[in-house]
Amino acid sequence: MNNRPTLPNALRDWQSECFAKTLKQEIEGLQAGSLPLMDGVSQGGVPDDASVSVSLLKTVEAPSSIHADLGVFFTEVLAGCNCGDEPMAMHGYCEMQVSIDKTTAEAVFQVKAE
Repeated sequence: MNNRPTLPNALRDWQSECFAKTLKQEIEGLQAGSLPLMDGVSQGGVPDDASVSVSLLKTVEAPSSIHADLGVFFTEVLAGCNCGDEPMAMHGYCEMQVSIDKTTAEAVFQVKAE
C-alpha cells in the first residue's frame, strides 16, 4: 500500500502564476509526519511539524515529474538538561526537494544535504 502524499492542486497549477502559492498551501496542509523533517534537524532534537512554513526556491520540469526545491521552516524541540528544565523549542530550517509525479500527483520529499 502506498502512503505517499499527493499534491493535485499544485500539479493542476503547474506553469501558472498560482503554482508557488498553491504548492506552499498544499504542503503546509499535509498531515503531520508527511515531511521527512527528522532528516533536517540540526540540534539533535525532534521536529514539531504542527507549524511548518514553506518557501519555494527553484523549480525544474522533467518529462514525468516536477521538481521543486523548498526552504522548510519548523520547530525543533530539544530535551531539557538534567537540571529539570522543560524541553526547549528552537527554530528549525532545512532545504528539501519535492518531486511531483505528473500522472498521479504523488509527492516524494527528500532533505538536501548541506
